[in-house]
Amino acid sequence: MLTIGLVINPYAGIGGPMALKGSDNIDIDEVLSQGGQCLSSPRVAVTLAKLGEKASKVRWLTAPSKMGEDLLKQHGFAVTVVGEIEAQHTTAKDTERLVTQLIDAGIDLLLFAGGDGTARNVVNACQSSRNEALLVLGIPAGVKMHSGVYAVSPQAAAEVLHLLIDNDVVSTGIQEVRDIDEEALRAGQLNSRYYGELRVPNDQRYVQQVKNTGRQNEDEIQLEIAAGVVDDMDNETLYIIGCGTTPKAIMDELHLPNTLLGVDVVLGREVIAMDVSALCLESLLLEQYPHHPAKLLITAIGGQGHIIGRGNQQISAKVLRRITQQNTVVLITPSKLAELVHRPLLMDSGDALLDREWAGLMTVHTGYQQTAVYPLNSGES
Repeated sequence: MLTIGLVINPYAGIGGPMALKGSDNIDIDEVLSQGGQCLSSPRVAVTLAKLGEKASKVRWLTAPSKMGEDLLKQHGFAVTVVGEIEAQHTTAKDTERLVTQLIDAGIDLLLFAGGDGTARNVVNACQSSRNEALLVLGIPAGVKMHSGVYAVSPQAAAEVLHLLIDNDVVSTGIQEVRDIDEEALRAGQLNSRYYGELRVPNDQRYVQQVKNTGRQNEDEIQLEIAAGVVDDMDNETLYIIGCGTTPKAIMDELHLPNTLLGVDVVLGREVIAMDVSALCLESLLLEQYPHHPAKLLITAIGGQGHIIGRGNQQISAKVLRRITQQNTVVLITPSKLAELVHRPLLMDSGDALLDREWAGLMTVHTGYQQTAVYPLNSGES
């Protein structure tokens, strides 16, 4: 029987919809009082639900309370609880200590839910336990998730577990854990750092790749893409400008200020809101400007292919339904497409039905008034 250790970072991702660029070093009580929501457990619940009856073939070891125990028991699973939580709000030290205890208890696979900060905690625990060969799989629940240790979606995590439970041949590989300085990120600077490696299932259908941060001298192509988009802009449409250097090129073309790693809103070629949260964006689209047409301008993460659900959780499922797929403009340079090596673009909005509705062929903008058709996958298969 496969023995899986489950650890949930209950506060992973809480800063994403609030436009906080991450969940490290924030006041949890303050964020909760402002409407922040804990999203990691619901995402793990999606994985467990898709596992279905196969979950009964697993021996579950887990961290206490909201770090795993509560959710597994809600789904009716028999569990062995390892360790204790020392305070109301869990910390990185809790994660590292509990992962170490799960490793010492003899698990075959560590299943964790969180973001890149949580992946760093797992690396530290594996190193301290001298068990760096442990098989690990992350359920994406954080804000950034640039590391190559996560399933492309909670549903995809279940698909990997299905293979392992059924004793199918699953190759494994070493993937980097990378994280960025959130304080610098909130100031608009992207500083990525290598923190270690973890062994993960090596199935590119279900497991994402490390984010590629190379520039590869793409400035000229980005400017061409931006010029084509700006030529088509009108003064009545709300333009939601996503994160990244390619959307930034549009703002540069318009001579407007930009939040490089946030979401801005443009109307009449003027910025009407900068670095918006999910609640602010929903209010703009659904309450303040409900009758204005709206377009979303986003790019894909290099090397991974995610267009939604990695670093842009401000763009919620509610926002996407208001904008519609037809009014979502994906901006991606030819070199970024080549980096995917025919893997599809990915979408992980947190709404599985919406992800399935959008899956299929999608038009992407690759140059000045140039487009291509490329597959978009919900991450379920």
